[in-house]
Amino acid sequence: MNTATMSALAEPNRVNIVELLRDAGALTLGEIAQRLGLRLPQSSKHLRVLTDAGLVNVKADANRRIFSLCPDPFVELDSWLESFIKIKEEQYDRFDELLKKVQEKE
Repeated sequence: MNTATMSALAEPNRVNIVELLRDAGALTLGEIAQRLGLRLPQSSKHLRVLTDAGLVNVKADANRRIFSLCPDPFVELDSWLESFIKIKEEQYDRFDELLKKVQEKE
């Protein structure tokens, strides 16, 4: 698991930007700032952190910069989280078996 991903997503405005790009696709800096009620410099700073972490791609189109999500880090994050879900599922399965044994004894 890349810790840069977790660090970048530790700030609520960055999570909001990621969710916005997930739902809307590619957006310009101005569109992101407007939709989230952020100032342009603030949005730019957050997008730079997300871009440096490899979570967001930026493409130049004349004088506009268009931002979109880079899927690879999210696939990696999903796999990492899935490993914890597997452990919890195994614990629940063992707990279910224990409950059945206790119920059979009663």
